[in-house]
Amino acid sequence: MAAKKGAAPAGGKIISDNRKARFNFEIMETFEAGIMLTGTEVKALRLGKANIGESYATEQRGELFLINSYIPEYLQGNRNNHEPRRHRKLLMHAREISKLMSSVQRDGMTLVPLKLYFNEQGRAKLELALARGKKLHDKRQSEKNRDWDREKGRLLRDKG
Repeated sequence: MAAKKGAAPAGGKIISDNRKARFNFEIMETFEAGIMLTGTEVKALRLGKANIGESYATEQRGELFLINSYIPEYLQGNRNNHEPRRHRKLLMHAREISKLMSSVQRDGMTLVPLKLYFNEQGRAKLELALARGKKLHDKRQSEKNRDWDREKGRLLRDKG
């Protein structure tokens, strides 16, 4: 599972997108990880109501877990329904996990989820980013650049 860049694969359906992550964090590298889910979680994801905006990934006992992600209960589920904010295990190679954890511990980086989607085979995948938090002045600069690009597009459109 090499580093991936860009959107979900062509046959994939995006379930949840963490748009604030690119504003709050400086993305260094992205990875694709599988998620260990129960049956009712998969059915709830197919309805497209998940939220990964406040979630993050952390290491526990040599494994990666997604913390604070929200997958609502499946309405047609019975008493065996899942807990909406449970810790979900992420599936990655041990070599990738050790690389990520060394970056987190050594460089003070964070593991931030960017997208939750279904791939071509119908499996739920998570695009995970190794990121560094932006300072306030970096956020202001990003906002200025975005505004300038928007204004530049308007000027070019009006001119030509």
